[in-house]
Amino acid sequence: MDSVVKDEMQPALPPGSSCPGPEWPEQEKAEQLARGAALKWASGIFYRPEQLARLGQYRSREVQRTCSLEARLKTMVQSYLEGVQTGVWQLNRALEAVQGTREALNQAHGLLQDLARASQALEPLREQVSQHRQLQALSQLLPRLQAVPAAVVHTQSLIDAQQLLEAYVNLRELEQLQEETWMPLGGLDLPVFQGLGPLAEALGQAVEAAAGAAGQLAKENPALLVAAVRVAEGEAGRTACLGQAPRDWRQRFLQALQHGLEQLHFAPSMLPRPGALAGWLEALRVALPAELATAEALVAPCCPLHYNVLQLWARTLHNGLRRSLQQLLAGPELGAADAFALLHWALHVYLGQEMMGSVELGPEADMSQFEPLLTSENIEQLEATFLTQVQASVTQWLQKALDGEVAEWHREQEPNTDPSGFYHSPMPAIVLQILDENIRVASLVSESLQWQVHSMALAEMGAFLRSFSDALIRFSRDHLRGEVTAPQYVSHLLAALNHQSALRSSVSVLQPDVAAPGVLAPVEAALDELQRRICRLLLEELLLELQPLFAALPSRQWLSSSELLDGVCERTARFCGEFGHVRSPEVQVRWWRGPRRGSSEETEGDLSSKHPLASPSPQLLLAEAERAVVLQYLRALMQGRLVCRGADERAQAAERLRHDAAQLRELFLGLELEESAHCAPVLLQLGELLSLRDPTLLGLEVAGLRQQFPDVSEDHVSALLDLRGDVTREQRQAALSSLQAGPPPSPPASGRRALFSLVPAPTPSSPSCLPSGSCA
Repeated sequence: MDSVVKDEMQPALPPGSSCPGPEWPEQEKAEQLARGAALKWASGIFYRPEQLARLGQYRSREVQRTCSLEARLKTMVQSYLEGVQTGVWQLNRALEAVQGTREALNQAHGLLQDLARASQALEPLREQVSQHRQLQALSQLLPRLQAVPAAVVHTQSLIDAQQLLEAYVNLRELEQLQEETWMPLGGLDLPVFQGLGPLAEALGQAVEAAAGAAGQLAKENPALLVAAVRVAEGEAGRTACLGQAPRDWRQRFLQALQHGLEQLHFAPSMLPRPGALAGWLEALRVALPAELATAEALVAPCCPLHYNVLQLWARTLHNGLRRSLQQLLAGPELGAADAFALLHWALHVYLGQEMMGSVELGPEADMSQFEPLLTSENIEQLEATFLTQVQASVTQWLQKALDGEVAEWHREQEPNTDPSGFYHSPMPAIVLQILDENIRVASLVSESLQWQVHSMALAEMGAFLRSFSDALIRFSRDHLRGEVTAPQYVSHLLAALNHQSALRSSVSVLQPDVAAPGVLAPVEAALDELQRRICRLLLEELLLELQPLFAALPSRQWLSSSELLDGVCERTARFCGEFGHVRSPEVQVRWWRGPRRGSSEETEGDLSSKHPLASPSPQLLLAEAERAVVLQYLRALMQGRLVCRGADERAQAAERLRHDAAQLRELFLGLELEESAHCAPVLLQLGELLSLRDPTLLGLEVAGLRQQFPDVSEDHVSALLDLRGDVTREQRQAALSSLQAGPPPSPPASGRRALFSLVPAPTPSSPSCLPSGSCA
């Protein structure tokens, strides 16, 4: 058989071929190369004739070599064919093995199908066996299962009776029975256990209710609180089964405890109404420390240590209070009283020794670990609210005080006086009390608020002073127009000076303890302006009374009689007699001066801004009145109403000036004005100018006048020379040139003020006037 197979496996060779296998292009190329190499070798060997004798030897050697190569090729091909034969035999054996395995698998598949049909036939029997086991388990548990409904009802009654531990034990027994029943029944839930879920929820709610009233229960029924804690802790250590979600009763207990504590003190219905915030905060000041003391003394012993009852109580109360305050701030804007109460309570009372900062509470209630009760934004909001509403209230009260004072101006009675006889009114004290009280209230909150209220008070004081000044101007205007009846007009102006003095002396209370320089400058400027207006109004009233008399000065009647100046002195004495009701300050007053040259004002009165200002005393008011009278006198002289007709009239006019100066001096000395403050001596200098007989010496008199009064001008001198009536153009020019050519004026004496610069001079004489004689 092997020989047959070998013969069959041996390939047939084509006839005439010495090498097996088909012809390939590579083979042909190899043969050509071989032939070429052989021809080259042969041509090299047999190139010489003597080599041809050895041709036979070469031939036999090549034949042997060819036979050897053929033998080697045959051997190699035979070995290859034997390997192929062996592989074919092995493949045949493997095919037979695979066919055998396939037949075995077909037989096994048939057996498995037979087993599946047998298993399906046994399924009813298996179900019957399972049912038998369940019935057997139910028969064993039936007495206990029959008692389940009664046990559920009993457990619910225990819950209603607040016997939480007994109810929890019964619930655990029922749940254990359910677990024991569940496994034998293959996860089947029996209807008899459907009430366990609501029962467990009822017990959980009872635990939450006990936690919500923990503080009260700790005082009245601590056993119930302890039972609730034990139930919550017992449930926390139990593993959930039967696919149920874990009942985290400990967490529910703590949440209910916090919720109940917040509802007890911070329920929405307990939030205060507008205006009642201070009372609510005062109640919390008492209630919260008492609540913490109860927690530490009564609740903490009923709970495990890891509950940290005191810290939990403090955090819950703090967070509840913080949320309540945020709700209040998010609602309608608080009033000034509520904003102050909340700021003071939150910043000082809440963390003070009376409340959360008490050393008796221990480190567990340390408030530093919690968020601040009010954020910086809340504090800024409350301070802005307080400042805005306090400012509106202060403005309203100051306006009421001013309205009350203005109403007094229209009364026929004199202003009220104090025991010393000075005009007095409660208005300055009311104004300063209103502002000072608000500053003192703000200082109870914070330095920043106090500073803001200081600034507000200064601004309101300045606004009040401006309103007071405007009211005086309106009062004066209506009085001058005759629209209102003010029989005590001057008295009320003097009373206003006393008010200004009182406000100035006490305005320092509005200055902060640490203030930048000049913080009172706006108020002081307003006080200065108020004083200027009052003084101007007083002197305007005086000059208004004197105006009819000065309208006839100078005149022929004035030359011949002292009746005009007697009237001036009489009215001035009566007017200045009221100055005794002005309180004397201890500081100096800014001097009075009339309108500047060229002013068109009818009255003379303005206060210089070059000197420090304070409230005027009677002495200084007299000085201003005397100066105003002298200024009005000088103004009348400068009007050019009179030109002397001769030496007699010039002597008479000079004598009248000296007499009037003496009369004014006696008048104000009688009114107790110091002689050093008199301005009437200027009339004596003018009298000397008029009494000079030789006009060529006028330059000397004019130079002396300039030495005494440096503010005298050429226009004033020209007006006086016109009054003489005998000065030629050359003499006038010589006298006027002495103003510039004379020695420089001596330094002004202490207290001497400008006079001529405040007197408007008439237009200089026209050059068409005659060199001498009158232009009148």
